[in-house]
Amino acid sequence: MCALARASGIPARIGFATVRNHLASRQLIEFLGSDRFVYHGYTELLLEGRWVKATPAFNAELCLRYGAAPLDFDGRRDALLQPYNSELSPFMEYLEDHGTDTDIPVDRIVAAWEHAYGRRRVQGWISDMERSGGSVNRDLMKEEVYRPK
Repeated sequence: MCALARASGIPARIGFATVRNHLASRQLIEFLGSDRFVYHGYTELLLEGRWVKATPAFNAELCLRYGAAPLDFDGRRDALLQPYNSELSPFMEYLEDHGTDTDIPVDRIVAAWEHAYGRRRVQGWISDMERSGGSVNRDLMKEEVYRPK
């Protein structure tokens, strides 16, 4: 979203936060080893003289699957991940804002991931991505929705 906005002449920057996903799939939680998503990205757009946050993380099909309405973005108010789904169950919880950058701070992100998830796990992700040429073989629509009790 950040790159698309810039290509369209809209000043944009990328922001990062640590969020807790209360409704992530069981498979994703096992993959991460946590329900905390460290350095989850969002975009800030300079619109009408002020920075507005937008999170382009979930398509309409995933929102429906997790019982959350897709985010509305009107260009005037922040559109960050929904704290609750339509059943008023916790969905996304913002735990820490890491601020914004003009580019992706890869070294900082990897260091934060290693701290949160463990160096061995993160290095395994990097090795797997390099071996696969960057392709991700996950179909989120087929993963089991985790609903904590």
